[in-house]
Amino acid sequence: MTEHATGISAGQPILEHPSNFAFGVGQKENGHAIPDGRHSGEYIGALELPSGSGYKHSSGKYLMEHDMVGVTFWLANGIMFASTIFFFLESQNVPKKWSASVITAGLVSLVAFYNYCYMRQIWVQTQQSPQIFRYTDWLITVPLQVIEFYLILAANKPNMGKGLLWRLMIASIVMLVAGYLGDTGIAECWISFLVGMAGWLYIIFEIFNGPAAKINAGVSNPAAQDAFNSMRQILTYGWSMYPIGYIVGHTGPAADSGSPALLNIVYNVADLVNKTAFGLCVYSAARSEVDFEDDDRYDNYTSKK
Repeated sequence: MTEHATGISAGQPILEHPSNFAFGVGQKENGHAIPDGRHSGEYIGALELPSGSGYKHSSGKYLMEHDMVGVTFWLANGIMFASTIFFFLESQNVPKKWSASVITAGLVSLVAFYNYCYMRQIWVQTQQSPQIFRYTDWLITVPLQVIEFYLILAANKPNMGKGLLWRLMIASIVMLVAGYLGDTGIAECWISFLVGMAGWLYIIFEIFNGPAAKINAGVSNPAAQDAFNSMRQILTYGWSMYPIGYIVGHTGPAADSGSPALLNIVYNVADLVNKTAFGLCVYSAARSEVDFEDDDRYDNYTSKK
């Protein structure tokens, strides 16, 4: 296949969907000249990076041993996959009232695994931030995570209504949509940042001092209270890595040098903590309520003694 047939300059990786990528200046795409400022192999859906020295493409088609950022993408991808299998299987080994919460944790890691399959390839092939795929992940997984607070409380307060569920979901969607608009340049960067922060701070208020906190205080189940308290610590301190990443991407070393390496390490670590660890808090609480005397394995154990 020739260069003219593919539209890809020599030395660039051959991609499954080349229409998603821009090409070199002076080349043609669909019969039209490519405007200045778009570079060969640059992923159009990535976070826009300033001109300058930039983070040079150093791997290409495969993950290379020197690409430590790429390694974090692969680790996150594998851990999300393992977490998905674990949560789905273990949802059958917890008390019934906890099943929905553990399955939801599995759905969170499943969606993340699916999106990381694309994110890791975007990074390896272009060395740019796969920001659009992060938001297709977060727009699903973050509302699912805040729903966990409702599921835990509803399992112990079945008549508490749906108001809490909708408030948490709406606040999380406002937070994410504002972040997306600011990151992609559709809306003004820092106004969007402030709107997103307002959504996050509302969720924090709801689970620490609002109605959700009051319902949790009245729950007599110690396991549910432990899970709720652990999850809100992750939501507060773990989620703080996302606004830090946003700031780094727009004002920090990533913006100054055009290097997205630090930005992606922050986001990859944040996703691992805020998805896998979040789910493990739910699972740990659920397992603490298992009555081992009603477990077949317990009967088998005692019969052998």
